[in-house]
Amino acid sequence: MTAPVEELVGRMEELLSALEAAGDPGRFFLGTYLRTTRAVDAAIDGGLFEDPEWVTAWDVDFAGLYLDALEAHRRDPAAPPAPWREAFGTGPATRPEGHVLLGMNAHINFDLPQSLVRVIGPADLADAAVLERRRRDHERIDAVLAGRVAEEDVALQAAGSRRTPVDRLLAGANRTAAKVLLRESRRKVWANTMVLHEARLAGPEAYARRVAQLEAVSAARVHDLRRPGPVLLRLAVRGFGVELPAAQER
Repeated sequence: MTAPVEELVGRMEELLSALEAAGDPGRFFLGTYLRTTRAVDAAIDGGLFEDPEWVTAWDVDFAGLYLDALEAHRRDPAAPPAPWREAFGTGPATRPEGHVLLGMNAHINFDLPQSLVRVIGPADLADAAVLERRRRDHERIDAVLAGRVAEEDVALQAAGSRRTPVDRLLAGANRTAAKVLLRESRRKVWANTMVLHEARLAGPEAYARRVAQLEAVSAARVHDLRRPGPVLLRLAVRGFGVELPAAQER
């Protein structure tokens, strides 16, 4: 484990301890994220990625956006970006997997395109070979996340997510749906990353407008998912990701 990842894991562990002590339902997503971060680090060490140094930098940067939002929320619930205000505002009556899916939605849809733009500079985006390596490593994360679905389901049950007979009947379908949704969301994230990159080239104001658009559509999606009913089934019907229009609005 590299020093940046050790620091990241330490920050996560400290925050998780505080959330668990407070009985904060945010502990469900953070606990899942901590286990996933360790799994990604193991995959880096295992040689899964073409550019492990880049994946490490990206992993740390991406997680930092969520942790910054979480710390801001703990200081002032009105402070985080809108998608995170929606996710963090979900009450304790929501089942643990609901908190995880809402957190994933905010993090992947809103934070991930911004992180990718930060760690893939204009020179890399102008180099077709480098960009393709970045895209392939971006997609390889799916293999790590998909491999975690069954174990995370068990972990959430241990955390108190009761399974009804219907849940048990749909367990296999739900796990398959989760894997499909991860792939679908990452395709949209990559497209949104390219849109943000074009805005970056146009200047800070254009980029800020695009991020504001992304914040609005991402928050709207989390808000919709907070309605009563199974979150995963609604995602299967409506889709996971959000999409920015390709042409900059005037």
